[in-house]
Amino acid sequence: MLDAGRTEETLLEVKNIEVIYNSVILVLKGVSLSVPRGGITALLGGNGAGKTTTLKAISNLLRSERGMVTKGSILHRGERIQDLNPSDMVKRGVVQVMEGRHCFEHLTVEENLLTGAYTRSDGRAKIDADLEMVYAYFPRLKERRRSQAGYTSGGEQQMVAIGRAMMARPETILLDEPSMGLAPQLVEEIFGIVKSLNENEGVSFLLAEQNTNVALRFAHHGYILESGRVVMDGAAADLRENPDVKEFYLGMSDEGRKSFRDVRSYRRRKRWLS
Repeated sequence: MLDAGRTEETLLEVKNIEVIYNSVILVLKGVSLSVPRGGITALLGGNGAGKTTTLKAISNLLRSERGMVTKGSILHRGERIQDLNPSDMVKRGVVQVMEGRHCFEHLTVEENLLTGAYTRSDGRAKIDADLEMVYAYFPRLKERRRSQAGYTSGGEQQMVAIGRAMMARPETILLDEPSMGLAPQLVEEIFGIVKSLNENEGVSFLLAEQNTNVALRFAHHGYILESGRVVMDGAAADLRENPDVKEFYLGMSDEGRKSFRDVRSYRRRKRWLS
């Protein structure tokens, strides 16, 4: 955990960005956030809130989808990075794990992991050492190392995706919807490994996640997006106790459990965006 009261070094800073797709569709509307060194930062919100677009804006993957940052700035260690290509971002230590895992199905688990080291030039011995480090965090992958990735389970493919990112020796991982399609027990396992990588290897995380409950238990800080805007942010512990977050995202209100679907959207907008 980050020490309360310690000045945090900011690795990534998003300043009031707007993102437009196809020159007409405004998706992000003045989003600002920061990712401190050594922290786990959660980007929360429902489907279509703008979480994935925010990650792709940072990793410069928007262009392939006809998206563009039209206002604001994105900084890495104080330097503007909007004009870099995705491979430059990997060399800077910023790696994105895409939603849906995107393994190379016809390669083995180990071959998938080794593709994460393609930008490295520090020699096979160090790459092999990092491969063993990944297997230490994901022992199931070591057991399946010779299996084709397409024949592994969803949880194992998520482990491959995170392990592949670790093989690039990242400083920061942008992790998109790690819980998607996984059983609760596997979600806990994946988030537990993220916490261990953060604490033991010093990797910072910005993770986009619909599962607000689990994300706020493992993150240090959280931002909540709705309709392309940040409507709330704060320390994860404070957000867990916030009555609005409890009611709208954790399914709890002062009167007891309440379904998010039962909450009228205008009440959220009135409370947070007015």
